Amino acid sequence: MSFLRRNRAATPAGPDFDVLAMDPGDWPGNLGAGLLPAPDGSCQGVFLRYDLFGGRGPAMIIGNLPEGSPARELTEGQVPFEVAQLLDALENEEDVEVTGTEDCPVMQGDNLLIVRKIKLSEGRISCVQFDRSDNVLVTIASWDRPITDDLYALLKPLPAELFQQG
Repeated sequence: MSFLRRNRAATPAGPDFDVLAMDPGDWPGNLGAGLLPAPDGSCQGVFLRYDLFGGRGPAMIIGNLPEGSPARELTEGQVPFEVAQLLDALENEEDVEVTGTEDCPVMQGDNLLIVRKIKLSEGRISCVQFDRSDNVLVTIASWDRPITDDLYALLKPLPAELFQQG
């Protein structure tokens, strides 16, 4: 996928962890997916881009980054990788920074999920993160639409076959 700007030499076969996202069959619009490869060919992250605007740009990017992924290493004020990819896909070149974070508890069935809301200098972007029990960091970045608690109920593991290169 062009929005990942990945090195074409590395061709991972697919993620070695469950990807938590919205099933493409349950979500309207176009879906793009990409793998973030490590130099050894292993998968360092999976990103799904949901285009709900009919080809006018993505509305949402959901990233899954396993522990040790270099995309998780951010400097102070630096936006998450998913936010940078969303801005790049929208051809928005303004500088955006993290201005603060807030931890919020969200009930997911019988489970308590601690969601980190990331406040950004660009008010049209909503961004949240949470850690899964297997140490995979899930980041959701949305353009021009808030992320509400009911969105988390739509997230589920996607089958690995979706990400296998043929």
